[in-house]
Amino acid sequence: MRRLGIAAALVLAAVVALWIAALKLLPDAPADRPRPVPASTAAVAQLPGLLHVPVRGVARSALRDSWGDARAGGARAHHGLDIPAPAGTPVEAAAAGMVEKLFESHDGGTTVYVRSPDRRWSYYYAHLAGYAPGLAEGQAVQVGTPLGFVGDTGNAGAGNFHLHFGLSRTAPDQHWAQGEEVDPFPYLVGRAPRR
Repeated sequence: MRRLGIAAALVLAAVVALWIAALKLLPDAPADRPRPVPASTAAVAQLPGLLHVPVRGVARSALRDSWGDARAGGARAHHGLDIPAPAGTPVEAAAAGMVEKLFESHDGGTTVYVRSPDRRWSYYYAHLAGYAPGLAEGQAVQVGTPLGFVGDTGNAGAGNFHLHFGLSRTAPDQHWAQGEEVDPFPYLVGRAPRR
């Protein structure tokens, strides 16, 4: 009987150890905030993973989630992540892909759209002061490839130097500016998005 008790205690200890190990493998829970990403098996299979911080020299710990913050006096919600940095700081590709569009827009100013190799993600870089030398549509980029420089173009406001980084889930046949906007913050700081 005593052997049975010892065996049961060992089995219980092993189960507890496995449970603790499994908890350590799970990602940290993000802040309790609604996220626009719908839960679905297809969506989970397409997650882009941890992204490179697209402004050179900015630490992950310095990033602040600005998704949903009021803009234009409350007329619209912010859909992206603003990364403040000094004017002219290099902006780098957050993920591998292809430069799909170099675009000058009223709101985003000087912008770059990069599409993932499977065309299921679009990475948007806005308010740039200018493009990296030689950057061209159709160009393949790797993580860290220079794309441009932090600026205040578009509706950023004079002297409000930052990169607006956007992330969209797209279908392969969608246009470069289409797709479902997704909060990029969890993908830059290493937290699982809320589903």
